[in-house]
Amino acid sequence: MKISIIGAGSIGFTQRLFADIMKVPELQNAHVSLCDINQRNLDSTRELLCCFRDYNNLSNTISATLDQVESVKDADYIICCVRIGGLPAFETDINIPLKYGVDQCVGDTLCAGGIMYGQRCIAFFDTLCDNILEHAKENALLINFSNPMAINTWACLDKGVNTIGLCHGVQHGAEQIKEVLKVGDNQTFDYLCCGINHQTWYTDILVDGKKIDADTLCKAFEAHEEYKDTEKVRIDMLRRFDYYSTESNGHLSEYLPWYRKYPQDIDQWIDMRDWIHGETGGYLRVCSESRNWFEQDFHLFLNDAKKKLSEMDRSEEHASFIIESLETGRIYKGHFNVRNDGAITNLPDDCIIESPGFVDRNGLHMKSNITLDDGCAAVCNRAIDVQRLAVKAAQTGNIQKLRQAFMMDPLVGSVCDPTEIWQMVDEMLVAQAEWLPQYAHEIPLAKERLENNPPQYKRPIENKLRKVRTVEELRVQETRSGAAGKVVQ
Repeated sequence: MKISIIGAGSIGFTQRLFADIMKVPELQNAHVSLCDINQRNLDSTRELLCCFRDYNNLSNTISATLDQVESVKDADYIICCVRIGGLPAFETDINIPLKYGVDQCVGDTLCAGGIMYGQRCIAFFDTLCDNILEHAKENALLINFSNPMAINTWACLDKGVNTIGLCHGVQHGAEQIKEVLKVGDNQTFDYLCCGINHQTWYTDILVDGKKIDADTLCKAFEAHEEYKDTEKVRIDMLRRFDYYSTESNGHLSEYLPWYRKYPQDIDQWIDMRDWIHGETGGYLRVCSESRNWFEQDFHLFLNDAKKKLSEMDRSEEHASFIIESLETGRIYKGHFNVRNDGAITNLPDDCIIESPGFVDRNGLHMKSNITLDDGCAAVCNRAIDVQRLAVKAAQTGNIQKLRQAFMMDPLVGSVCDPTEIWQMVDEMLVAQAEWLPQYAHEIPLAKERLENNPPQYKRPIENKLRKVRTVEELRVQETRSGAAGKVVQ
């Protein structure tokens, strides 16, 4: 069996995926092909994985290549965890919208940053999908971890590639619910969660077979010593929509028109103990810190790779379980990003849902005939309209559809007028030109418009980005386990 990992220079994440795969005895002879565009990161990842393999006396082979075709050739599974444009493009996803008053915590799923990230990714996935269809095994499975999850998965399925998108937000939110309800080890805990990626809703929660209502759950979160401060947006949405959302406070706040609209009001929803609660540009900061830390302290991470596989827990990531189920027939239940095709009755058939299903030797089987609460469906449908426009824009290089996606975005549309939005799109196209080949005909025109009519920033947000900590500061503030955690993020 051959497993290709595209974007393998995402070192911490690749380490975790590899360890998960190696926890399955039937997969330990797999050939794992690592592929990235960064030779240094690729070499570092291979060295780490080989160190781990040899320490555990495993027999699998590990190769590394800059050639995508070579990596996917004859592959049974392709796992994608790329960040197209890296940190330079990510910085423009955050910093240009700030000039227009659009404040994002992450900016990789929806909002201005997520839409542009999707334009870069779809340009990449267009080639990857062609290579999979031509060179991989027939009906090879693409397992996508790359955000924007729904937009990327939508585009890959449009290309005719067998694709499943994966995220761990459902598992994390469920652990929070279990914690606030104080579910004991001897109690049963079950739930149904459905919607779209990062806007998925826990529609049924059962403890010992008893359904937990919204009021009970809301009071439990409000009474929790930590979550009452760190999950204010999620608690407010639970109060107003009757269902808890999977996504972190910071993520959720930028998908909606209400919580980050006015700079003077943002702080009331944000706890600054950790970036994920809503810090402006928080994910960009920790990604920058992680990169710097790894580059300077690689020798320490290499030493950390010497761990006994038998003593390691398998992570909650779905990928290894999906491969195991398809290869062995062992049934695995989870939440997966796939084409709706009527599974959720009040969401469009063409959209990408995140919903429950199970995998066996015969493939993926999704739960059907789910109907979301009207309010939850309305929140999802607004995002789906943005996603559809973003996908069509990226597939065709249509700047008009790209502008419309920005205009329909809940947060961008609540902050900016149409003229500002069009100028923001021009500015981001010019800044990200090297990653947007489909817009080659539009970018010179955008540059000309900006020169002839320079943007007048009416409401710039300044001095909200926290300083990137130095490696020396990180060493003081974090333990070695903290270092590994930062790289995984």
